[in-house]
Amino acid sequence: MSLVPEVSLSSSCDLKMPVIGMGTSSYPPVDPETAKAAIIEAIKAGYRHFDTAYAYGSEKPLGEAIAQALSLGLIKSRDELFITSKLWASFAGRDLVVPAIKMSLSNLKLDYLDMYIIHWPLKLSQDVRQMPIAKEQAFPLDIKSVWEGMEECKNLGLTKAIGVSNFSCKKLEELLSVAKIPPALNQVEMNPLWQQKKLKEFCKAKDIHITAYSPLGANGTKWGDNRIVECDVLEEIAKAHGKTTAQISLRWVYEQGVSLVPKSFNKKRMTENLQIFDWSLTEEESSKINQLPQHKGVTFASILGPHDLMLELDAET
Repeated sequence: MSLVPEVSLSSSCDLKMPVIGMGTSSYPPVDPETAKAAIIEAIKAGYRHFDTAYAYGSEKPLGEAIAQALSLGLIKSRDELFITSKLWASFAGRDLVVPAIKMSLSNLKLDYLDMYIIHWPLKLSQDVRQMPIAKEQAFPLDIKSVWEGMEECKNLGLTKAIGVSNFSCKKLEELLSVAKIPPALNQVEMNPLWQQKKLKEFCKAKDIHITAYSPLGANGTKWGDNRIVECDVLEEIAKAHGKTTAQISLRWVYEQGVSLVPKSFNKKRMTENLQIFDWSLTEEESSKINQLPQHKGVTFASILGPHDLMLELDAET
């Protein structure tokens, strides 16, 4: 079993988190039994950090997998795991946040989360059932009131830490100006072809940890592509190390001082994703990667629809 290093999060929560977790969002969606079986395999392989969300539909399979792992003795207690879930945009209202986390906890059959984060920096109407959404279903996020709900979740002991996802420097500045408890984490797209240099420096200065999603480019999804796995520079470095292109990308992300949540339900790749800690990139290799042309892969518009609000959020830095 691979030993995964941990990172200490901000003083606002005094919490340690495994630097690599398993993402549980799948596109196209898989059936609950397939997801549950993959999570059990991940626990066997050494994963102790799992990233889910109400919107993914993976909370219930994850909860069932945790219960099974406990009954099989794969883990001794729930406390060995770090579980992240997310406030979906349809519940982004002051009085909806606590009921939303309680719904997620019910799905997971857990008493608490380790991390609860705002999924998107916008609000959707509660009648949203599919993507893309209609223009009249999307609204700007009232950061102050929604964050008060997030702080209540932490104060009630429903989650050990709170954070955000897909927040730009501008949105983080707005949040920090009103927060009593600052966000411990910002989960964003990050990989060698979308390096987030400005956001990374901003978050470092504000003691906000970054978790990278789509560290492999979300290949196979409607919003991702094969730019990472077929990148010539990464392939060349991979051959020199006897590693896969994916492992080079994951190692580069890890060396940026951030954590990462790659998603794979393939047992072999799941194991390979953990095998990035006993070697490192050379200075020359890192420099080559740092000079790669940049292109944002995941956009609000690509998932939710090309409306003015989404385009405005995608344009923020």
